[in-house]
Amino acid sequence: MNDDVRLRLVPVRSRQAKEFVRTWHRHHPPPAGQIFAVGAADDTGVLRAVAIVGRPVARHLDDGGTLEVTRTASDGTPNTNSILYGASWRAAKALGYRRLITYTQEGESGASLRGAGWRLIASRPPRVGWHTAPRPRTGHGNDHVARTLWEAT
Repeated sequence: MNDDVRLRLVPVRSRQAKEFVRTWHRHHPPPAGQIFAVGAADDTGVLRAVAIVGRPVARHLDDGGTLEVTRTASDGTPNTNSILYGASWRAAKALGYRRLITYTQEGESGASLRGAGWRLIASRPPRVGWHTAPRPRTGHGNDHVARTLWEAT
């Protein structure tokens, strides 16, 4: 991929963002819902990356003033995730939200988040999964993986 690709932010509809995640994300399917999505496109208009922002997955963080970047996906174009993390925070603030969070999995460096000015706020141990007898859930292959919680600044 050419490192000299010029990128611009573009609006992305929910269906298009989810399809992009299905195509390019390494280990997660698209999230069920979203508040908004933003994309990064090159000069020819080709979508290179998306970020999907929604309500926090953890119920105790869903306080009405917090959003979560639930997915980012890129075709490998450099710097796209940093651009989208920054844009997501600016958009969330413009909509009146006070906090934006996201998670990385063990083994992910967080370089894109640091590049966008985010800060690491907590380490979370691996969870056993979401499946319970009253609420059966299918695993996505990422249970039992430690996570790191980040916050936009």
